[in-house]
Amino acid sequence: MKLVIVESPTKAKTITKFLGSDFIVESSFGHVRDLPVSKMGIDIKHDFEPKYVVPKKAKVNLKKLQDLAKKSDQIILATDQDREGEAIAWHLAEALKVKTKDTNRIVFHEITKTAIAEALEQPRKIDMKLVDAQQARRILDRLVGYELSPFLWKKVAKGLSAGRVQSVAVRLIIEREREIKKFNIEEYWSVQANLQNGQKLPFLARLNKINGQTIAKLEIKNQEQAEKILTELKGAKYLVADLEKKQTKKQPPNPFTTSSLQQTANRWLGFSAKQTMLVAQQLYEMGFITYMRTDSLNLADKFLNEAAEYLKTNLGEKYSLTRRFKTKAKGAQEAHEAIRPSEVSRTPDSIAGDLNSNQNKLYKLIWQRAIGSQMTEAIIDATVVDIDAVATSPLIKGVRGINYQFRANGQIIEFDGYLKIYPEASQEIVLPEMKIKEELELLAIKPEQHFTKPPARFSDAGLVKELEKHGIGRPSTYAPTINTIIDRNYVERDENKRLAPTDIAFVVIDLLVEHFPKIVDYEFTAKMENDLDAIAEGSVKWQPIVKEFYEPFHANLESKYESINKNDIVPEEKSSEICDKCGAPMIIKTGRFGKFLACSAFPECKNIKSLPGTDRDKNGQPDNKEIAGLKDKYKAEICGKCGAPMIVKIGKFGPFLACSAYPKCKNIKGLNGVGQSTGLTCPVCQKGEIVQKRSRRGIFYACNQYPDCKTAFWGKPTGEKCPDCDSLLIEDAKKGEVKCSNKECGYIK
Repeated sequence: MKLVIVESPTKAKTITKFLGSDFIVESSFGHVRDLPVSKMGIDIKHDFEPKYVVPKKAKVNLKKLQDLAKKSDQIILATDQDREGEAIAWHLAEALKVKTKDTNRIVFHEITKTAIAEALEQPRKIDMKLVDAQQARRILDRLVGYELSPFLWKKVAKGLSAGRVQSVAVRLIIEREREIKKFNIEEYWSVQANLQNGQKLPFLARLNKINGQTIAKLEIKNQEQAEKILTELKGAKYLVADLEKKQTKKQPPNPFTTSSLQQTANRWLGFSAKQTMLVAQQLYEMGFITYMRTDSLNLADKFLNEAAEYLKTNLGEKYSLTRRFKTKAKGAQEAHEAIRPSEVSRTPDSIAGDLNSNQNKLYKLIWQRAIGSQMTEAIIDATVVDIDAVATSPLIKGVRGINYQFRANGQIIEFDGYLKIYPEASQEIVLPEMKIKEELELLAIKPEQHFTKPPARFSDAGLVKELEKHGIGRPSTYAPTINTIIDRNYVERDENKRLAPTDIAFVVIDLLVEHFPKIVDYEFTAKMENDLDAIAEGSVKWQPIVKEFYEPFHANLESKYESINKNDIVPEEKSSEICDKCGAPMIIKTGRFGKFLACSAFPECKNIKSLPGTDRDKNGQPDNKEIAGLKDKYKAEICGKCGAPMIVKIGKFGPFLACSAYPKCKNIKGLNGVGQSTGLTCPVCQKGEIVQKRSRRGIFYACNQYPDCKTAFWGKPTGEKCPDCDSLLIEDAKKGEVKCSNKECGYIK
């Protein structure tokens, strides 16, 4: 028996279909060894030697693999072909006690019968250079996280974290936010004429020149100036002054890399980077696309031939043009192909029934992009028409002596080329046929008010592009980085799903920029990525790279413990509030989730609450207005044990009712979501109602028949059911997603 080990059960299931009965395919469920959670796990004094352990969740499955390995004639490690996959293969070999010289490591870029067969014919040994590069990244991140995070707990607030790449990403977001805040909004106006000629085909032309000079964007500053222009144009004739037609060719885009896939899926489909990679992983493991972590633009000859045949058969010879692409990305590494469909013949329509909604959307995008890259250019006929406003009255000619010229732009798609498959935005603007000196009829002329806009907050696509521009991170790190900074409350999604920094992010990044500049320096972080690439190539050893970073970092950190005072970083502020428990003044403090009120008599009194007039804090605690409403709502509530009035109190899990006869009577009563009903019947017991509740982790939603029914969701149910498994869909407000409440399903709307 031959034992094949991969990372995921889906991948195992797909590969099993292509192998004979003498093979057994099992999943490792990711890493079987890792650094310990409770301690550093790195022997700094002995060349940064990592101390790996088997995580608790991996022990049962590892025991199963060890038992199978003992019975197997051959062990084949078929994990992904990037550094992470190579490291998983090495950890498996170590845990299964397979000697490195005896390992059979296979890699493939797509999960197809042909690719698996070819890989089995060409096994290799584990590439320790790739393993070392992954180890170096893991160790560097552990050193920064486990040494800098406790410093932040002591000097800023508990629960904070720092990371080598995540902190740089947050800095980018904060610098963009500061650009937005200091942006000076300016008013400006434009003048637009609606014209037509004898063909009666109206078109718009915008005022472009005054006295032969092109109008600057902010030149017409207010309505008064715009109205003056309209006055001076009264009675003018509109004559075609110049007309230029030019044919241009629009080149098809490159096939997808990880970065361009994340950016395009974000813009076209509204997917977050994490969502894109999750769905792409599913498509890869099901055998529909090639490996999705890559910065290569190469396409296999097999695909090029299939694409050419498909296009010639279905669209005709004129649409097919075989193209090869060269990778320009600095430090391009990992996989050797761009992202493409495994089989060209699997058109989006032909496999729609095999995929869920999100898988269909992303597969279609990948298929269209890959096929589109092998097509001819689109041919665009572009037309530019300049139109003079010619004076017919003394007001224009004799008094002002000002010449105005308008411009109209149009384009017609002469040949759609690749746009037939990959429909990029290329709007046709049709202009009527015109001749120079032809007079046009003015249908209307009007001024339009505009305001300059500040730069937008980063979308997932924008942040990935910026990280890539600076050389920070690699294909496998973009999505986890964005997910991490959201999970750790440095960033939240605004109403447009863009990335907005939280208050505490400003405090932490300003501290890092001032006292640990290398940690958040763009060039230094990019250099570190290049060093990791050099390790993967075998040109340098990993230990000197880690040592070169760690020693000055650690020395600086030690000195900052002494020189930095917490009150200088997050000074306490006075407030007019009085503690309702002990009568001492309340002060304003800054915590992980922003500012809050705390009793000045701490630690004798540990009373805390949100600032008056603010919304619920990030823990889901209510503001003063809500508390007042609750007190009014439950003012007639009577204790069911002693008959005394019940009063509203605030605990660490939110508001609750407590007997006013305390401590004689200790009766308390939960408020079942503080009366906030979702209006949904519990899908499990069909008796209760899903209501909002609170815990130390924040707001959640649960059946009000607890403890008889323990149904609960960590997101607000939408009322819709998952199309894949029929479970309730829930809102994940933090990540801007609607997803299935069944974690095993993985559906994201």
